[in-house]
Amino acid sequence: MAISLGEIETWIRAAQFDPRGAFYCTPDDNVPDLPGGIQARTVVLIGTIGARFWPTFLAARLSLGDEPNPLDAYSNRVISNLAKEFKAFAVFPFGGPPWHPFQRWAQRADVVFSSPIGPLIHPQYGLWHAYRGALIFAEEVPGVTAPVEGSSPCESCVDKPCLKTCPAGAFSTQGYDVPGCISHLLDAKGQACMKTGCLARQACPVGVEYQYPSDHAQFHMDAFVKNHSK
Repeated sequence: MAISLGEIETWIRAAQFDPRGAFYCTPDDNVPDLPGGIQARTVVLIGTIGARFWPTFLAARLSLGDEPNPLDAYSNRVISNLAKEFKAFAVFPFGGPPWHPFQRWAQRADVVFSSPIGPLIHPQYGLWHAYRGALIFAEEVPGVTAPVEGSSPCESCVDKPCLKTCPAGAFSTQGYDVPGCISHLLDAKGQACMKTGCLARQACPVGVEYQYPSDHAQFHMDAFVKNHSK
């Protein structure tokens, strides 16, 4: 009997990650073939919600040595082990090319929407969730259902505080000024953002109970600056 989605999700939670939905593949999804040219049939997304996984990652971080991208390395280790367990193929939103369309896959697998500042927004978790990898299966995994339809919380948000809070004015309806953001973060005036996380992201009223603790937020800000300052 083929392993069910529910069983896979139980293993994902046991590894302190979070199941982030699944879908059956169509040609429009641009899901890569499995090794040997075998066609992909099911994608199961794996990620994080809030900071539940954070203590486990911190405990494992010493074992990663001087790895320059420790969260990516840890995600690769855990999700690759899950792939071996389920005889699946693991892919990631980092380490490319090839770059896989994780945001589009996320919208196929769950009720998430584009937000004014870039990251996908979830009606419950707000902006405090992420995608760390995916398992690709050659068969249709039993138990996969289409996500429940919903509407973006941004549609009913009149004030749009996420577009008004950034001290660098990096977010607008025209897009995200990444160079302006980086310049601000590297300046002394940007230390509040560096130490507590993106102020625009924190201004979103959705999912505030899932916000990252300060050390978790600072880790991501340090990585963001490092990756965009090369």
